[in-house]
Amino acid sequence: MAETTLALAAMEKLLRKAGAERVSDTGKAALREVLEDYSKIIGEKAIRFAKHSGRKTIKAEDVKLAAKS
Repeated sequence: MAETTLALAAMEKLLRKAGAERVSDTGKAALREVLEDYSKIIGEKAIRFAKHSGRKTIKAEDVKLAAKS
């Protein structure tokens, strides 16, 4: 089983906020997988932006810029 970072309860909460009345366990797991994959991509881009700016620290602006690109 792959290591996961995000809790299934948090996935259900997000889906319910979006308007879902009921959420299956497979639906929660699928959202978690997609979000973890997407966040890894954004994180890698944010790291490149910070390094390009000569920093080791990832700032909010790096993350926001990475999410836009």
